[in-house]
Amino acid sequence: MARMRVAVVGAGVVGLSATAALLERGAQVVCYERADEPMAERSVGSSRIFRFAHREPELVARAADARVGFDRWAERAGRPMIVPSGCVISGADVPAWAAAMEAAGALFEMQPDPDGLRLPARLAPTEALLDPSGGVVDVDAVREYLTGLTERALRHEPVDAVDADGHVWTRSGPARFDAVLLAAGAGTPALAARVGIAVPDEIEHHARFTFPVDPAVPWRSWIDLPATGLGTYQHASGPGRWAVGGHLDPAVTRWEVGRDAATAASREAVLEYAREHLTVEPRIIETVYCTPIPGLGDGFRVQRADRVVAVHGENLFKFAPVLGATLAAACEAV
Repeated sequence: MARMRVAVVGAGVVGLSATAALLERGAQVVCYERADEPMAERSVGSSRIFRFAHREPELVARAADARVGFDRWAERAGRPMIVPSGCVISGADVPAWAAAMEAAGALFEMQPDPDGLRLPARLAPTEALLDPSGGVVDVDAVREYLTGLTERALRHEPVDAVDADGHVWTRSGPARFDAVLLAAGAGTPALAARVGIAVPDEIEHHARFTFPVDPAVPWRSWIDLPATGLGTYQHASGPGRWAVGGHLDPAVTRWEVGRDAATAASREAVLEYAREHLTVEPRIIETVYCTPIPGLGDGFRVQRADRVVAVHGENLFKFAPVLGATLAAACEAV
């Protein structure tokens, strides 16, 4: 029997995870990437928060499955993929997060000792949930592992169009595949629309900023969503480095504002927040920029039209191992 031929469009962490899973299942895969390097757009950066904690029990369970997958990757790679520092959730919605954790059977602690939270905060949150299974994904380790597995399948060539019958069109001409997976981030909506799959096409500007912090403390990751004020996500992005991203007014970060203006507004807001609320040195040493889909939150959606499978979502890095297997199975089912 001939091996299944699959085209994967996009070499971010989702596309590479799916490519690796397809190769492991014996498929012939071409992974198309428009950038010069894989994981250079929405998967950019050296770290991501990992957490079991979500507002939906189904996502808690998926995160638990993903942790097993990361541990399997780490064993094969011979290096850890996750720094198990724990993750703190604070803010008005903590009871909803706790209910989802309880429903999924995940370990968590409510109202932990504020003095023991290990957060670089001037005033520790009093309404908090501790997710002991959380931490930080080592993006560099994941990148090295996945690119090593998929190097032979990677093709640095932009995809101009796809057809529902499995044709992929590039500057080299058309190529026919048994299945096509669209995992191209901001490039997915236009390609998916050609085969009748609707994917949100609105994007916004987002930036996170890294500050110097005491390298001797094993800081926990932190998601702070207060009823008023700036909501943030924060984590150690390396020894002595503390990354902070803010959830700003959408009017400030909408696409029409432009990258420079949106980044400047984000920088000002996060820097002011750091000066007022954190014990970090209020000096930005790194900026990471990306273009997420506004208002999407956690989770993902997989859709299919004939031989084409499309995936979209946000905050997907933490689901990478389980998402890769899910998408590989979806391609096999076309």
